[in-house]
Amino acid sequence: MVDAMQVFDRALVRRRRDRAAPGIGRVAPVLEAGAAVLLDRLDDIRRGFHRALDIGGRGMVAPALRARGVETVVSMDLSARMARGAGGLPLAGDEEWLPFAPGSFDLVVASLSLHWVNDLPGALVQIRQAMAPDGLFLATLPALGTLQPLREALGQAEAALRDGLSPRISPFPELRDGAALLQRAGFAMPVADRDRLDLRYRSPMALIADLRAAGESNAVLARDPRVPPRAMFPMALGALPLEGGVLPMPLELLTLTGWAPGPNQPQPARRGSAEVRLADALGTVERKAGDRAGD
Repeated sequence: MVDAMQVFDRALVRRRRDRAAPGIGRVAPVLEAGAAVLLDRLDDIRRGFHRALDIGGRGMVAPALRARGVETVVSMDLSARMARGAGGLPLAGDEEWLPFAPGSFDLVVASLSLHWVNDLPGALVQIRQAMAPDGLFLATLPALGTLQPLREALGQAEAALRDGLSPRISPFPELRDGAALLQRAGFAMPVADRDRLDLRYRSPMALIADLRAAGESNAVLARDPRVPPRAMFPMALGALPLEGGVLPMPLELLTLTGWAPGPNQPQPARRGSAEVRLADALGTVERKAGDRAGD
C-alpha cells in the first residue's frame, strides 16, 4: 500500500530534473512567462526585500529578483544540477525538509515548483517558519485544468486498448484550495487567485518535448509500470484538438500570496466594534430574519 501522503516519486522527480538541467533553456520562454506573472506582484509592494529564497526557479527567478534590488538570493532545487544553474547561491535541498533556521528570509518565491511536493501543507509550514516576521511568500502551481485535453485523450486511448486506467498526468489543485492551504500553514492575509498562460504548440509532439525538457514527465507513484500499448500514444496525440493547425494547451496557474505574521500588519477589527451599521452604509433597510420585503 502506498502511503496516502506519498503521491509522487520524489527520487524520480530529482533524476528528471537532473537530466533536464543542461537543456532547460529550451523551455525558458514558458518558465520566464510564469515567473513574470508571479513577480509582477512585487511591483505593487512599497518595500524592499534583502534575503530571498528561490525554490525551483530554474534560472528564471533569481536574476529577476536581483534586478529588483534583492541583495541575497539562495536558489534551492531538488536537483543539484538545476540549482547550480538557477542564478542564485546554489543549494540542493528538499522542499519537504527545508534546512533553514527561523527568520532566514524576508521573501520566498516558488515559481511552478511546489506541485511535486507530497506534503504541501507541511512544506508551507516549513516555508513560513523560515521567514522573518512580515516576510512575503509568493508561489504559483499548475491548477486544475492544466493539460486537461491531454489527460482526457490519454485516458480514452488507454481505455480503448486495455482494461483500466492509470494516472499519467499529475493531480492539480483547485483555486478554492489555495487560501485554505495558506491559512492552515499560518500565513497572514492569504490570497489565492488564478492566472493563465495561453500556450500554443506546433504539434502534440512539441508539447511532449517541452514537458520532458522541463523535467515535468509523469512521476506519480501509482503510475502503471508496464510498457504502454504501442498504439496508445499515437492514438491519444492524434485525438488532441488542433485550432488552425496548432495545439492550444493553456497553463492554468494557482497563484498564492501570504505574509509571515508580524507585529505591524493590519489586524481585523474586534467583533462588535463597528460604529456604523452595515444597512446605513449600504443605504438600505435592515430586516430581521424571516421578514418579507414590504412588511
